[in-house]
Amino acid sequence: MTAPIPRDIPDLPAVPGPPLLLPSPVPATAVVAPVRRPVVAVFRLLTAVAAAGGVALELLLGSPARILSYFGVQTNILLAVVMLLSAARAWRARRPLPSAVTGATLLYAVITALVYHLLLAHTTPPFSMTGATTAPARWHGQWAVLQILHTVTPMAALLDWLLLTPAARLHLRQAAAWLLYPLVYLAFSLIRAAFLTPSAPARYLYPFLDVATHGYRSTLANALLLGLGIYALAVLLVALDHTRPTPVRRRV
Repeated sequence: MTAPIPRDIPDLPAVPGPPLLLPSPVPATAVVAPVRRPVVAVFRLLTAVAAAGGVALELLLGSPARILSYFGVQTNILLAVVMLLSAARAWRARRPLPSAVTGATLLYAVITALVYHLLLAHTTPPFSMTGATTAPARWHGQWAVLQILHTVTPMAALLDWLLLTPAARLHLRQAAAWLLYPLVYLAFSLIRAAFLTPSAPARYLYPFLDVATHGYRSTLANALLLGLGIYALAVLLVALDHTRPTPVRRRV
């Protein structure tokens, strides 16, 4: 026989455990449906058109194989594609592109502008790594195209990030991955020059990567300085992204 069940069961102490409502790691954008933003879509579409138009004009003024080898041109092609996709998503109220993609595009656009204005656009650059360069004549067709690719479109990308993109989307772990493309481009630039004859025009696309003039030691030292600068800029963008105010979400 089993023992009889007592009628008065004493109260047992509560079992300690986690609170019922835990903070959710899921961002609000995962549960709040995005809204259509036609003004944002139009701005990004215009940026994509400017980038694509600048690349097209550049191709008309020079050899396509050489033009497409420039970092600034490749960056503007990437910017045109990313802005076009972002414009379509903003127009259709779809979720934005991953921050790793948009952050990398912003970084490369800012690099394009800084390298051009600090190292290439002056006959005596303020931060020269290789000596004097020859700047295109102002208001010349080539100069105008360079301003589109190295001033207008990077500024548009920066304004889109500051005024139209939610804050705190970039992460520090992404900064190292963003260096992969500049590293691949360095290898591409040196390999390309090795297969061209010494008399080929624009054998070295950038004076600070000119091995024939400065040797591999100085060229790789320049590349290392640029790499450190790019990483520092990436970290700065991430830090600013987590300190800047989030743009007011409106149906724009």
